[in-house]
Amino acid sequence: MGPAMPPAGEYRFEIRRGGVLIATETERLAPRTLSGTRVAADGSGRFEADARLDPDGLPVAVSVRYARGPFARSAKYEAAGEILRGQLSAMGAREVMVAKLGRLREVDADLVMFKALIIARVRARGQTLWVGRVATVDAATLAISSSKQTYRMREGGLLWTFEPRMGDADEIEIDREGRIVRISRRDGSQVSLASFVAGAGE
Repeated sequence: MGPAMPPAGEYRFEIRRGGVLIATETERLAPRTLSGTRVAADGSGRFEADARLDPDGLPVAVSVRYARGPFARSAKYEAAGEILRGQLSAMGAREVMVAKLGRLREVDADLVMFKALIIARVRARGQTLWVGRVATVDAATLAISSSKQTYRMREGGLLWTFEPRMGDADEIEIDREGRIVRISRRDGSQVSLASFVAGAGE
């Protein structure tokens, strides 16, 4: 693996609000793939994402699925030139979706490890502040959009803030290997790394 990748393996994250478990994420990172599933603790919803990565850990194709009760939708997106393009399928209908990629072609499909990959690439470039356009997937609708985001290093390089928009910020803590171990989100929820098995994602 190159220097812009966190350790390969299987990650399990717990998402809590007020100490109550609201969801779990299980994600597998390998040198050229990232896959993950987030399941609501009450079984009300399930989100899945699979990404193909280039040698620098940049997502170049993403497939996503969402299910809640009898309702389900899916989408597939691929980077081409300056855009992320794909097709969203729901309720028997299909819709073409397009979002603009930024200069560094970052993509975030709304699982923890996508943010870990962005931070890893920022660190590999020796930056302490990165502001750029990111093509994002909404986990509920699976629609894509493009917006400028900010990643800022704090306190010795292991604490970062993530700002999806001006005035909103999550606090992200990583370990020295680049694994995200904690996220304090602006909505009051907390994400914590519950377990990691090295190499399981290969």
